[in-house]
Amino acid sequence: MSFSAELRKEASPIFDAIFEHPFVRGIASGDLRKEQLIHYVKQDYEYLNSFIRIYGIAVAKCESREDMEIFNKQISFILHSETHPHHNFCQVAGISYGELQGFPLSPSAHHYIRHMMTVAREGTLGEILAVLLPCPWTYWEIGKRLLDEVIPDPSHPFYEWIHFYGDRTDSIATKFCARIDEWAMEATEKEKAKMKEHFFISCQLEYMFWDMAYKLEEWPVQMEAVKR
Repeated sequence: MSFSAELRKEASPIFDAIFEHPFVRGIASGDLRKEQLIHYVKQDYEYLNSFIRIYGIAVAKCESREDMEIFNKQISFILHSETHPHHNFCQVAGISYGELQGFPLSPSAHHYIRHMMTVAREGTLGEILAVLLPCPWTYWEIGKRLLDEVIPDPSHPFYEWIHFYGDRTDSIATKFCARIDEWAMEATEKEKAKMKEHFFISCQLEYMFWDMAYKLEEWPVQMEAVKR
């Protein structure tokens, strides 16, 4: 069994929990509150900005142009393509995308970003690949599963979101898995253990991100009150 297949097998309970999360089920049914969609986009906009920065750190640790190209393409994808599912949520919520940018991070999003950033700064390229992989992998599988389950037509509120992720045949998850498998062949057992740990924590935090959006998670004391 390849290292990436081993990761996926061991993380199955977390993937299954994500598939059954009420926010994901709400995408399937087309039934999510405006406030939930808005909170998701606010947080994901900042999360993806940080993802780009982490890709930049990864590029600095690459020793081949082939590896550099993987991350470079993903930076372009986030900047120019992954805004489309955000626009779908904004359209359903009846708000412009520009109105949802520049907001502070909620606790779960803050924790997720700091987790990835720490690994990016302190870890190897293999560890960075492992900590980043759950995001594109879970979204790719969610999209494929909802596409098969819902078979949405253009009248479905989240038709564009489901097709954006479900139609992808060139998912970065596939490229990351292939590169992780190559890396794991040369990695020590200690490094592979770290890669697993980073991967599983990111999977857990993917669940928490959906939960954060569904529950409209905020800090226990509003920062405006703290600053007064």
